[in-house]
This record gives sequence, structure tokens and C-alpha cells, in this order.
Amino acid sequence: MMKRVLVLGCPGSGKSTFSRKLNQKTALPICYLDRLLWNSDKTTVSRDVFNQRLAKELQKPTWIMDGNYSFSLTMCLLRCDTIFLLDYPTEVCLNGVRARIGKKRPDMPWIEEKEDPEFMNYIQTFKTDKLPKLRATLNRFPNKNQFVFHSRDEANKFLDRL
Repeated sequence: MMKRVLVLGCPGSGKSTFSRKLNQKTALPICYLDRLLWNSDKTTVSRDVFNQRLAKELQKPTWIMDGNYSFSLTMCLLRCDTIFLLDYPTEVCLNGVRARIGKKRPDMPWIEEKEDPEFMNYIQTFKTDKLPKLRATLNRFPNKNQFVFHSRDEANKFLDRL
């Protein structure tokens, strides 16, 4: 049974949407890592403050942790029992980011008002630059329940079966 869940994937893949749907099925509380790191003025808190906030969340008995910062991944992996990796095509992720421009979101403390070229480049290179390292880290935790979805349809079918 899932008690502490980690939802990972490229920005724009729909981690927060998946987390909310999982919350509706399981009643596990959601913690958005972006909310722990970012201030509403688009600045970040110090690494110490972030780590303190994260440690407090990780001590809770149940959660859905939404997000994957490389600097906090191992801390989350040590405590979780289940991992969902949303490994979607790059274009799906780019379109996911474009679709949320101008919309208030529960996972971010501000509204994205325009496309950020640097962020879009990060998404375009995620599969080659970040995903191999993420997979290598996940491979160090074979005792965790791990699910990888390659489309939103796959993820939604899984959620429908819960």
C-alpha cells in the first residue's frame, strides 16, 4: 500500500495534475517541492531553509511528493515507498508548460505570464541531460515500487484502476 509517494518527471509532464488525481484516489496529502523552494517573487529560499522544510515534510507518515530537484532526490527516495516517473515525449512537456501560461496553479506561488526560453531549453534537453542521471539514481533503489508511464493515457488508466 502506498503511503509515501514520489512523483517525478520533466517540467510540463503533468506531475502536479497526476499528484492531484492520485490524492483524489488515495487521500494522501500533497507536498509540492516548488512551494518549498520558490517565493512568490520568483526568488528561491536558501538551500538550508529548503532542506529544513523538506525534512519536516518527509517526517510525516503519509505524502505525495511532487517534484524532482536533483539536490533533494536522494532524501526523498530514502523515505518514499512508491515512485512514479512520468517519462513523456518532449513535445508533450513543452505543450504542458505552454498550456499553463496565465493560469493560477496550486503547485507554484506565482502565475507564469510568458514562455521562458531558458526553461523551454531545459525541457528540450531533459531527456538527454537529466533523465539518464535520474534513472541511474532510481536504479540504486530497487526495493521501491516503481512505475514508469510513457503517456498521459497510461497514467490515467493506472489511476482509473485504483
